[in-house]
Amino acid sequence: MDTLYLYLLSALISCAVTAGALPFLRKYLGARLLDVPCGLKKHAAAVPVVGGCAVMLGLCASLVFIRLTTAFPSGTLRSLRGILLGGLIIFALGLWDDFKKPKGISVPLRLIGQALAALILILYGIHISLFDCPVLSYSLTFLWVIGITNAFNLLDISDGLCVSQAAVCSLGLCVIALPSEFIYVNFCACALLGACAGFWPYNHSNRVKTFLGDSGSTLLGFIIAALCMGTGYSEHSNLGFLAPLLILAIPLFDTAFVCLMRISKGKNPLCGSNDHAALRLMKVGLSKNETLLLFTGAGVFANIFAFAVTKISAVAASAVYFVAALLLGVSALFLSRIRMKG
Repeated sequence: MDTLYLYLLSALISCAVTAGALPFLRKYLGARLLDVPCGLKKHAAAVPVVGGCAVMLGLCASLVFIRLTTAFPSGTLRSLRGILLGGLIIFALGLWDDFKKPKGISVPLRLIGQALAALILILYGIHISLFDCPVLSYSLTFLWVIGITNAFNLLDISDGLCVSQAAVCSLGLCVIALPSEFIYVNFCACALLGACAGFWPYNHSNRVKTFLGDSGSTLLGFIIAALCMGTGYSEHSNLGFLAPLLILAIPLFDTAFVCLMRISKGKNPLCGSNDHAALRLMKVGLSKNETLLLFTGAGVFANIFAFAVTKISAVAASAVYFVAALLLGVSALFLSRIRMKG
């Protein structure tokens, strides 16, 4: 079959399985996996957090189907096994945390599990390869995977924020990797995009509202972190290797901003607070949907920048990075001036 057709099929299968599984998951698991309003959680009633289960099912169904109907190039299956095995660890860890809500599991245990998943990626040959020194490359890989995994978890503070950024990043990775031989990135990114599309309506529905839960938000972050290490960016520009920072600009920005605000107040950056960029925008009058639209638009523009720096000269790429950094800096300054209670 035509490869582009298979990419589309991968997304459609993942979307259909994710959307189709959600009613059953809500019915049979919803009563045991609930997000109860408390603290920063302002939703009116308890909401099932089975979105992560549906996303995992959609991903696995899509990739298994494509595997059984396609002859993958050498090395692709090994990479996909590593991503799915590491993803299963992240998913199981998040699901355990969801079951133990509102207390959840301890931060050290969470970090150990995420480090194990990062180690799985390294063992399967998926890691940052900017340096000849393995210790440095592997250390950066651990920081990257754990950081991005938790960045998406932090971003899951309002309806649609996490899943929309995951969809935008997946689409960005598809576009950047599509002309290349990085088949496993293409298939997995398409499957992730489909899963996000299948879940998104449930995240916004008033009648059957469903949350991702930690199992879903951390799974999305982990998969995208892994895929960002699986494609090339520097064919046209020596500075193209920094493109993942633009692909993930919005989750990274929100995480950095939240941590800096918490530290500036003498708070533990790992403890919850209302310092998120989205909550600050709502504080000045934006609705949830307007905030979501702004975040999604910013993510799209950041991914357009990411695509651009992989196709232009180093000088031009430097200018793009400068503009992006300037915009993020101005945004951080504006957001920091919004006073939040607590």
